[in-house]
Amino acid sequence: MISFKNLFKSLFILAVFAGAVYYSIGIIQHRQNIMSFEEYEPASSLVVEQNITKKAKFPFVDVHSHLWDTPVRDLDKLVGEMDELNMAYIVNLSGSGFGPQAAKDLYLNESLKNIAENQPGRIGLFVNVDFNSVDNEKDVETQVNIIRDAVAKGAIGLKVYKSLGLTNKDSKGNRVAVDDPRLGPIWDVCGELGIPVLIHSADPFPFWQPKDEKNERWYELKEKPNRFYGESDFIPPFEDIIGEQHRMFKRHPNTTFINAHLGWLAHDLDRLGRHLDEHPNVVTEFGAVIAELGRQPIAARKFMIKYQDRIMFGKDTYKKEEYYLYFRVLETNDEYFNYFRKRHAFWKMYGLGLPDEVLKKIYYENALNLFPSISRKLILK
Repeated sequence: MISFKNLFKSLFILAVFAGAVYYSIGIIQHRQNIMSFEEYEPASSLVVEQNITKKAKFPFVDVHSHLWDTPVRDLDKLVGEMDELNMAYIVNLSGSGFGPQAAKDLYLNESLKNIAENQPGRIGLFVNVDFNSVDNEKDVETQVNIIRDAVAKGAIGLKVYKSLGLTNKDSKGNRVAVDDPRLGPIWDVCGELGIPVLIHSADPFPFWQPKDEKNERWYELKEKPNRFYGESDFIPPFEDIIGEQHRMFKRHPNTTFINAHLGWLAHDLDRLGRHLDEHPNVVTEFGAVIAELGRQPIAARKFMIKYQDRIMFGKDTYKKEEYYLYFRVLETNDEYFNYFRKRHAFWKMYGLGLPDEVLKKIYYENALNLFPSISRKLILK
């Protein structure tokens, strides 16, 4: 039988040995200059012009944001920050929150109430619906009525999350495709009511590629492993989901769709341009993908100028300081500056230096044309 004294002595020796090994590894790493990709953050030696832009050159409308606490949020504080950024209007796409329908209804009503009582005219809400009961005709009709009711109360659009096409299932456990014809009444009622549908389908295509040294999103997949779809038996390939989305756009020409995140095609702007050419009822925005534009300034500038009538400003996650980079990419000619989140962009950014007439369209004119409820007095002061 091992005595307590011998056990303690053994554990002590093991701890000393482990500490010695750990210390030795540290010494070796230091001498051999070994570090991880995550640790490597070199300071640029370039001496170039820097324009840290904390306020947009023109008033702008953010058509892609998520304000999850809208029913209880201090909207005066939010609008104060918006004024500092020169943001005239913000669209909260998560207007119905989450949970069962009763909770969604309460969330939407309380959000509308908070806005009406504290900051009317500065914040818009999109309604959200459920796609899990597509094989129940009455349920689809229910979602249509939810949209009608929300618009009557003041909602200005429908937001569709990426779960449609990725994870939504019908009652039999089958994946609900983006272009499932049974969802047609939902898209049609939005066209009838004159509200846009902002839809996020799929995700960046490297999420389907092998997680190896060739994958440009390796670091993001390391930090967020649940974003890897390449080995799923349920989720189809990237191109299948994108194809479903594009077919759905074609089937409903009387509905305006905002293809979120540049349709996840910002890595191939020629293809994105062809997509816009083929679908006149589609516009887009660059929420969470400004890094894709900032790393290809020559091609991106040409694209933004050519499609200036089809692009709106979007940010996605609301964080005041992160808007500065968006302004810098769009407005300046700065070179070689950092993005604010390494897992989205380990590369450097460059300014596009867009002309004022293009900036005005992207910042506010296109949004005003799409959302007639936004007061022009907010912008054309």
